[in-house]
Amino acid sequence: YDVRKAFPYSGYETYDFNICTRTTGDSYARFVVRLDEMYEAWRIIKQAREKFPDGPVVIDDRKILPPPKTEIQHSMEALIHHFKLVSSGFNVPEGHIYQPVESPRGELGMYVTSAGGNKPWRVRWRPPSFYNLQALRKLAPGNLVADVVAIIGSLDPVFGEVDR
Repeated sequence: YDVRKAFPYSGYETYDFNICTRTTGDSYARFVVRLDEMYEAWRIIKQAREKFPDGPVVIDDRKILPPPKTEIQHSMEALIHHFKLVSSGFNVPEGHIYQPVESPRGELGMYVTSAGGNKPWRVRWRPPSFYNLQALRKLAPGNLVADVVAIIGSLDPVFGEVDR
């Protein structure tokens, strides 16, 4: 399962890449999958470089983009707009959304609920490391205690995500 293939976003539907898997499921297989993922990432980067358009790559919407610094230094209106944008932000429509993206460790999800103001009413992150470590119960039995270090290392957790 790869979010970029299942629910394409940011142009991933235009790139040719494979989902890296192995059938053995041991620590070495997880290591080889990481190596394969680096190769696939390089393939995506090469394709993106070829498709990259000329010209500016920043959105030109003054409602959500601060004015350029040179403009802020010479224009009072630009300075006021910058201050208002930074201090108040912009209003987001009422509703909620869950947006997953693919991260090196798996699906990273963001759930945001808006009451219609300039600040979210609720934000919840779905970090992949927390869910990946749940597999430790199935991976560790039958192995030596010394192997648990390699098993945890092959899951590559970020313990800041795991601490709840």
